[in-house]
Amino acid sequence: MVRRHLAGQGYRIREANFRCAAGEIDIVAEKDGCLAFMEVRTKSSPNLGTPEESVTPAKRQRLVNLAHTYLQTHEGLPPEWRIDVVAVEVDSSGKVARLEIIENAVGEDGGPA
Repeated sequence: MVRRHLAGQGYRIREANFRCAAGEIDIVAEKDGCLAFMEVRTKSSPNLGTPEESVTPAKRQRLVNLAHTYLQTHEGLPPEWRIDVVAVEVDSSGKVARLEIIENAVGEDGGPA
């Protein structure tokens, strides 16, 4: 569902579920000459915070490390890149109540951008 949404927003999905020794990147996509490493976070209860709030400092740093690994192991990539969070909230019936792409959610230093 998220990949369909991204395609509808003009993203070209390069890879899904990229895995390496350091972990996994949910989606690697490209739009307007920029590579986007996307962390998909889904929440079904607002009591536990928003999906984007669930990206811990340790997870942000891991995402930066994974992005660097991807950049070093793949050729023909655009020079610009960023790390986004795709926040998905579903209601009690399982329907998507919110799907938001938060661009530059993680800075290159692992902190908030």
